[in-house]
Amino acid sequence: MNGAGCFVRNPIAGAVLEGEVVQEARLYEKRRNNQVKCHLCAHGCLIDDGGRGVCHVRENRGGTLYSLVYGQVLAENRDPIEKKPLYHVAPGTLSYSIATAGCNFRCAWCQNSDISAMPRERHIIRGSETPPELIVARAFESRCRSIAYTYTEPTIFFEYAYDVAALAKKKGLLNVLVTNGFMSAEMLETLHPLADAANVDLKSFNDDTYREQVGGRLQPVLDSMKRMKDYGIWVEVTTLVIPQLNDSDEELRQIAQFIARDLGCETPWHISRFFPAYKMTRCEPTPPATLERARCIGEAEGLRYVYLGNLGREGQDTRCHTCGAVVIERRGLGYTVTHAGDGACPACHTPVAGIYMGSA
Repeated sequence: MNGAGCFVRNPIAGAVLEGEVVQEARLYEKRRNNQVKCHLCAHGCLIDDGGRGVCHVRENRGGTLYSLVYGQVLAENRDPIEKKPLYHVAPGTLSYSIATAGCNFRCAWCQNSDISAMPRERHIIRGSETPPELIVARAFESRCRSIAYTYTEPTIFFEYAYDVAALAKKKGLLNVLVTNGFMSAEMLETLHPLADAANVDLKSFNDDTYREQVGGRLQPVLDSMKRMKDYGIWVEVTTLVIPQLNDSDEELRQIAQFIARDLGCETPWHISRFFPAYKMTRCEPTPPATLERARCIGEAEGLRYVYLGNLGREGQDTRCHTCGAVVIERRGLGYTVTHAGDGACPACHTPVAGIYMGSA
């Protein structure tokens, strides 16, 4: 079963960890009969000896919970920060992006299913053993302004992300999370001093959709975003708009209202176009008109920065909410023209919220 108090009795039959390196997990408690209770994410898995959590990368061995992905980097790239997407965080800079295998969700439309679903479906965990010091050194030498914990869900490699982030902070690098937001309050309380920004994937505003299509719940995601805001973490929200799943006017309006009311009208909302992927290859791509409709809804609800994703250049520029002048011009990933490095409008000098080179 999924949700709070998730109970996991049996390990994965025949699961193999290639080049196994394990480290004791954090944020868990020992229970009777060698059970453990994981407090890392909102699933709250209760795991029997020999079993694994919903993420399939945390294993109970004799009453001690271990992370099976510590330092096991499976994806490592230099990306434009805009690819995360984070449009109000050091625009035009590079972000050193890393991930391990695994995820605590099972989205049918996952675009990174080859690595996110690997432990769950293929029963293997792969990665190249990479100590935190090496990641930070590579990021610094590559002239990246930040390190992004991305591609899969960073919550499931929390211990590793924490150690990398602590070193990155000492080097003056930003730490950014690209996350589904299903972490626990304890996880955010522990990590927030090291986290500068997050893009949270708000997949729907319908709890049934989360339970049936994602394997989670809506409320913990909303709670995480509000906690991030309270902690001073810069938040941007992404919604992949999927035909007949979350594209109704009512649901899009609910998302926009939540962002404006609970996170603030200065919070960017990225509305992305769906393309067939993973278990939804027979579905049609999102019509561009649907994204335009969503943008109109967001702006009508008072959001200042609503962006369109997967539509080429359209809907990517940052404009001043006071006079409409272009503050940040985007001509595709990796080509960004910032007209005001400190985030102020070049025409009327109105501040544009975010983290800029002069304010980081």
